[in-house]
Amino acid sequence: MQSLIGTGVALVTPFKADFSIDTEALIRIVNFSIDGGVEYLVILGTTAENAALSKEEMEFVIKTVVETNKGRLPLVLGLGGNNTAKLVEELKTRDFSEFAAILSVSPYYNKPTQEGIYQHFKAIAEASPVPVILYNVPSRTGVNMQPSTVLRLAYDFKNIVGVKEAAGDMIQALRLIKDKPKDFLVISGDDMIALPMVLAGGAGVITVIGQSFPKEFSEMIRLGLNGKINEANKIHYVFMDCIDMIFEQGNPAGIKQVFQSLGIAENTVRLPLVKTDESLTSRINQFVESINKLS
Repeated sequence: MQSLIGTGVALVTPFKADFSIDTEALIRIVNFSIDGGVEYLVILGTTAENAALSKEEMEFVIKTVVETNKGRLPLVLGLGGNNTAKLVEELKTRDFSEFAAILSVSPYYNKPTQEGIYQHFKAIAEASPVPVILYNVPSRTGVNMQPSTVLRLAYDFKNIVGVKEAAGDMIQALRLIKDKPKDFLVISGDDMIALPMVLAGGAGVITVIGQSFPKEFSEMIRLGLNGKINEANKIHYVFMDCIDMIFEQGNPAGIKQVFQSLGIAENTVRLPLVKTDESLTSRINQFVESINKLS
């Protein structure tokens, strides 16, 4: 899975003021990310507000991104949930010809045991016609997928090729990197520690902020992968404050405000999410202006 080393972006679903999908903005974001130099695109990750999209809207987003991409970059499809049987059925019936892999989030709300998580992903691995990237994000799911569970899955199933690790725990990430199979990808799901994870032996990042600053963020990751620590750190320190800001009032409200500041898309989210308040909006705008001056 060499094509998934580097920077992948977890694409937002842009909306118009009337909350309908903004097709033109989605096309702009895809092209902006590709032109900025990222390595792959993730469709319908949690940043895409999947919980607020209908089935028809999800299919429309997939179709739009696939058609806009035109085979330029590998595509990863977010396909996870807390109903194992439903996921297995979709894996058996969906056309995956356009996708390099799926990104499957650990079951949420149910709060399964580690054995339950293992059995869930065992069923997914056995049903999936494409490689599987596990997604651990305990702040959203309510349960941390322990390194021992991830490693057990990695060694038991050859088509489980990586994990997007978003616990925000560097020690946990180091345990995964230390004990993983040789070609297993430990991918940061946390923008703030993406570079430290890469420098420790990680495979890259699936990023939120990287879709709005694709040139800079993907270059930082490439520098890190090549061991150019000082150059990579220089970029990292520029973006640290903005990384904090985009998650301060929830994802993707923050990153959508960055897109609005850049003139690419509106900052519109669907309830129960709300857009950033005046204070945060002002600070994000000021950061974007400062980056524009540098470039």
